Amino acid sequence: MPKTSPQQTTPSWHTCSAQEATELADTNAREGLSHEEAERRLQEYGPNRLAEGKKHGSLLRFLSQFNNVLIYVLLVAAAITLLLGQWIDSAVIAGVVVINALIGFVQEGKAESALEKIRGMLSPTAQVMRNGLRQEIPAQDLVPGDIVYLAAGDKVPADLRLLQAYNLSAQEAVLTGESLAVEKSTTPAQEQSALGDRHCMAYSSTLIATGQGSGVVVATGQATEIGRISEILSGVQTLATPLTRRMERFSKLLSLAIVVLAILTFAFGYFIREFSATEMFMAAVGLAVAAIPEGLPAIMTITLAIGVQRMAKRNAIIRKLPVVEALGSVTVICSDKTGTLTRNEMAIQRIATAEIDARVSGTGYSPAGEFSVNESVIEVALTPQQQRIRSLQQQIETDRRALAAERERQRQTKETERQRRAANKIRQQA
Repeated sequence: MPKTSPQQTTPSWHTCSAQEATELADTNAREGLSHEEAERRLQEYGPNRLAEGKKHGSLLRFLSQFNNVLIYVLLVAAAITLLLGQWIDSAVIAGVVVINALIGFVQEGKAESALEKIRGMLSPTAQVMRNGLRQEIPAQDLVPGDIVYLAAGDKVPADLRLLQAYNLSAQEAVLTGESLAVEKSTTPAQEQSALGDRHCMAYSSTLIATGQGSGVVVATGQATEIGRISEILSGVQTLATPLTRRMERFSKLLSLAIVVLAILTFAFGYFIREFSATEMFMAAVGLAVAAIPEGLPAIMTITLAIGVQRMAKRNAIIRKLPVVEALGSVTVICSDKTGTLTRNEMAIQRIATAEIDARVSGTGYSPAGEFSVNESVIEVALTPQQQRIRSLQQQIETDRRALAAERERQRQTKETERQRRAANKIRQQA
């Protein structure tokens, strides 16, 4: 287990000056670390990568496909029919269960494989100064105290205290949700500054939008801000999807109903109709097995697999089959003004006051749209400048339509001329 650096736990790097930061990091801004010191710190603090979640092997992933109440009922039914000597029924039920598990296992395996390939493509490197030489190394080899160089298009490999910044800006939406690039400088920030206001810091996994700069590594791996977010997310409880909740409830109710019905059948035949216990037990078991919908799990799995394949065609990788149903259950997506999940455009759709409740049409930055109350369009008084803009828009739209009509007329003229020439050529050949 890597040790935690005092540097990595210090919360006030943004309050230090550039010179103080290099002194606290025990490094040289011009020469960087020596190879020996970098190797020692790598052994002490561990590689610069986030801790990977516990992976399940193929066997455990296959067995997890059986973790369903309805599957349990089917397995019990298969075992009972096998004990009663009904080989065909037992084989059919067992086959349905195994096929259902195989479909889920194969589909999840494909998703895992695709994600692994994507992770393999994302193998970042970093430009660092070591032993007075600028060189490129794998980002996972960075250690606290390394001097890292940044340029437009780079992904910040670790948390850095900036030492130089030339027209430097970074996209920090991954941390703050703000879609606009944040300008960076070397000026220290206040102690209580929020993460997005620490302009002298560059955080791991953010993207450099413009400019160039350099900084000293102050946190790596799990000690970075993105690492702390990763730890928080790892503790989030996994919730069941609407479909799995409904299926679990249905399976329990169905299982209870089948057991009750089998018991009532046995009691009625044995105590009232005076059949033998063996005959009524066989009848009750047969009724229970017949009442179990053996094909339901397979139908569900195949349907979800088809949905996963459709999502894959749209470049969306889904690891767990029930997730595709959860996506289909989404009715509202909430997003703020930053545009992280949208086009960075907001448009008013409704204006509610004490006197009026108006609807507004139009989207984004387009100036087109109307105001309506009770589905009746209302006219809005425009300022002289707005009137000139609307007049210009109408003129542009008129010119656009006229140009389109002229192009269509020219196209028809050329088509008519081509047909005329073709007809003349045919007559000449005749």
